[in-house]
Amino acid sequence: MQDDDFSLFKNEMRGVKRILVDQADTGKPKADRQQLNQRRQNATVRVEAIKVDGLSDQFVIDVGAEDELYWARDGVQESQMRKLKQGQIAFEGSLDLHGMTVEKARETLWDFLAEAARFEIRCVRVTHGKAARLDGKRPLVKSHVNTWLRQHPQVLGFTSCQPRHGGTGAVYVMLRRTMLEGRDE
Repeated sequence: MQDDDFSLFKNEMRGVKRILVDQADTGKPKADRQQLNQRRQNATVRVEAIKVDGLSDQFVIDVGAEDELYWARDGVQESQMRKLKQGQIAFEGSLDLHGMTVEKARETLWDFLAEAARFEIRCVRVTHGKAARLDGKRPLVKSHVNTWLRQHPQVLGFTSCQPRHGGTGAVYVMLRRTMLEGRDE
């Protein structure tokens, strides 16, 4: 009986070619790999856009090359600001804005402070320079830094540095820490 079944099956299969592919054809066109890769690449390319950083240039406080800078947010302890001014709070990061345009300095400062906040850094130094200009005008970057730091939400206070750290050409900046125990305000 088994031979009969096998013979019948063999007769029925005469002329049929064996399928070598074990995947079904769904009828959908195959993805164009080159086009797919191009789309992926385009999706990862950074598009330059106007950065909204919350730092305003509407009203810039003009300061002189030798003017000492000092500012503290309401609620910051005077003893902490005194320690900052005396260089007793160690700075863990430093940024030099020498030679930058105002716009480049703004972008660099914003990114630097964001990075410091991400790493929960307590104090940084920002060197803005004194920019003793030939035309007699006030130092641009120093004046802008003085204004921007007052507007930045992470900044608790700042003061001109000790002479060994740049004097009136740099500031110590005390930053708010969010994740660590205790509050800075």
